[in-house]
Amino acid sequence: MSRVRRVVAGAAGGLLVVTMGPVVRAEAAPAPVPLVGNPVSYVDPFIGTTRGGNTWPGATRPFGMMAWSPTNTNGDQTNAPAANGYEYNATKVRGFSLTHVNGAGCAPGAAGDIPILPYVGNVDSSPTADTKDAKYASTFSHANETASPGRYTVTLDSGARTDLAVNTRAGIADFTFPAGSAANLLFRTSNSLNGSENADIEIDSSARTVKGSVLTGSFCGRRGNGGGANNPDRRSYYRLYFSATFDRDFASTGTWHDATVTPGGTAASGGEGYLTGADRAGRGSGGWVGFDTGSDTDVRMRIGISYVSLDGAVANRDAEIPATATVDSVAGATREAWNTELSRIRVGGGTEARTTAFYTSVYHALMQPQIMNDLDGRYLGSDLQVHSARPGQKAVYGTFSGWDQYRAQIQLLAILRPDVAGDMATSMLDFATQNKGIWDRWLHLGAPAHVMTGDPAAPTLATYYAMGVRNFDTGAALDSLVKQATVQNPDALSDAGCPGQCLGQRPTLNTYLALKYAANDICHCWGGAAETLENSLADFSLAMWAKSSGRKDLYRQLLPRGDYWKNTYNPAVGYQAARKADGSWQPGFTPSTDVGFAQGSSATYTWMVPQDVSGLATLMGGRPAAAARLDGFFHDENGNWAVLGGNALRYDPTNEPGIHAPWLYNGLAQPWKTQETVRQILDTAYGTGPAGLPGNDDLGTMSAWYVFAAIGMFPQVPGRAEMLLGSPVFTRVEIERSNGVRLTVNATSTDTYVQSVKLNNSTLRRSWLPESFLQRGGAVSFTLGSSANQTWATATKDLPEDH
Repeated sequence: MSRVRRVVAGAAGGLLVVTMGPVVRAEAAPAPVPLVGNPVSYVDPFIGTTRGGNTWPGATRPFGMMAWSPTNTNGDQTNAPAANGYEYNATKVRGFSLTHVNGAGCAPGAAGDIPILPYVGNVDSSPTADTKDAKYASTFSHANETASPGRYTVTLDSGARTDLAVNTRAGIADFTFPAGSAANLLFRTSNSLNGSENADIEIDSSARTVKGSVLTGSFCGRRGNGGGANNPDRRSYYRLYFSATFDRDFASTGTWHDATVTPGGTAASGGEGYLTGADRAGRGSGGWVGFDTGSDTDVRMRIGISYVSLDGAVANRDAEIPATATVDSVAGATREAWNTELSRIRVGGGTEARTTAFYTSVYHALMQPQIMNDLDGRYLGSDLQVHSARPGQKAVYGTFSGWDQYRAQIQLLAILRPDVAGDMATSMLDFATQNKGIWDRWLHLGAPAHVMTGDPAAPTLATYYAMGVRNFDTGAALDSLVKQATVQNPDALSDAGCPGQCLGQRPTLNTYLALKYAANDICHCWGGAAETLENSLADFSLAMWAKSSGRKDLYRQLLPRGDYWKNTYNPAVGYQAARKADGSWQPGFTPSTDVGFAQGSSATYTWMVPQDVSGLATLMGGRPAAAARLDGFFHDENGNWAVLGGNALRYDPTNEPGIHAPWLYNGLAQPWKTQETVRQILDTAYGTGPAGLPGNDDLGTMSAWYVFAAIGMFPQVPGRAEMLLGSPVFTRVEIERSNGVRLTVNATSTDTYVQSVKLNNSTLRRSWLPESFLQRGGAVSFTLGSSANQTWATATKDLPEDH
């Protein structure tokens, strides 16, 4: 078509010359993929409640103190069928407990305090004497059970219906009994998951109240590899107070202590101890209140908890669950609170199943750490004294699964809620200060539990700092962590709790610094090779923190310690291995051995060097050789995928030491293998339904891994904020950090393989994003396809940077 010149009168009386080209039909730009508008509707609290996921379906609020969920039984009142009380395949319940820990790996884990059971029948014997849970328990069907964020409902086979909802520190319940039945509410005050040292209950009929407390603790106190009878965690380190008030008069009351039942009683006390089976059976105390169901079958209860005092429990209850509240109103408010949190990361363009798995994973990752302080700011410190939150600190947080969380969960938390991460860092610093300057590896509430290896607080706070978290005393925290890494503490030579819960933090530090590795025969630790790897990564993260905060001398002091992992790499076998103080290697080595390691094999731990992938590759004979070895980690001898666990020589998706390994291909110049391996794990090891997690969730760590895999990026190394790229399973992701920084991910499809990437509209030839992406925001656009692009991001200059 010829070009045409047209003269048009201009608006200002002049001439406007318009040159027109060929007539082309304008096509509207494709509408953007809609984002999920109501993320909470995709959460399934039953995901992970079997297959060892150790999650629970009950009611809780984001970072909530109260977590109200069933305690199941398989016929042993001194035990539970899962670490946190609930196992999907166990359909008998002995109570609904007020506190839980998400996904802990030891059984029982912790908490499960104050099980409350609606019992249809007369209480004519001591519930504690019912050691097999044959009488004072009820079966139920999953067909009569529902759960959603902030609410849990079940109708037991006894005919009693329980409907629970919670705020942060308090909850509300409607209990409905069959008309005309004997109706009693049992408070099993001493029957925490691990038992108790003492418990008490007081019933006031005139005020329609039940109050009391339990003195308990013993996180992982029964672990066989935690020192046995000398386990330092078989002890009490908190008292949980509760106060419940009812909308109806009591028709009867009663109490029990051990085998003695007291109808009409209003006070009782007594603990169970921390053992199990015959050593604990028949011990404990509690009480009950009864109701007349002749004309009214419904009972409404409001209950508050506190780790400080009974007055605190009352104040928390009345402020958070006012007398006018209903289960519907409380559940609705908590559902909206969850929607607010979940909406910080919105996705679109994915399948229903992946969207469900994704938002349930975000949900699990934001359950804990948990708020510990009462509304007045007071909280129980690690020294078992009552303290107050710092000025400006919005909340005090406890329960830090350090060894697990620092590999994925804390990064997700820092991205979504840097404000909360800062308050958590403040809490950890204050707990350490109260604990004579010692940062423990694993805190239950604020108490040191000593579990696992290494010094995970260091990479945790260093990562917070790298990701832009500043609302904590960064200088004091760094100084304190450096002191722990350089000055041996008095418990460093103790074997108490070893191997699994060694009392000493940075054990045998002076010897470690002299040898530059943890000698397996004298390390007073779970395993020398694992301790060396963990400490190397922790020291590297501290060095990165020192560097970014301008402390160059400290950076130069710490950085070489990040290479100590090389001293337990045995070149004769090509693996990490246990080494003795005299320099010799532990005899009898095989790649499948766990001697010298913690919850993992040498084959897994050998890859635990995310801070120096290039250095590891050099020791393995170069990047191609290292990549070939990594292929064998994810595939069996016949080339089939082997990513579901169960083989000590292969990848284990159920535990943390190797969960970063699929992303190592980026540093080995074969990023397409990261893309296909992560996608394989995401779609086979994970899923929906009760078995949807590959292993225990460890306070949301495994769930956080799924979140990162699904959005196509993963933290490169603790202490830094670079992100390694995979391929997203959604075509659109928008993240709104609580500090206002906005992150956007777009993809042309949900195919597996990256063809090209743009960062802020500029071509990206690297398989990683710089720290500025998280710190200042940006947009990443993926072009994906069904076949591997084996040239993208493979040049040496484009590989992720080490050190």
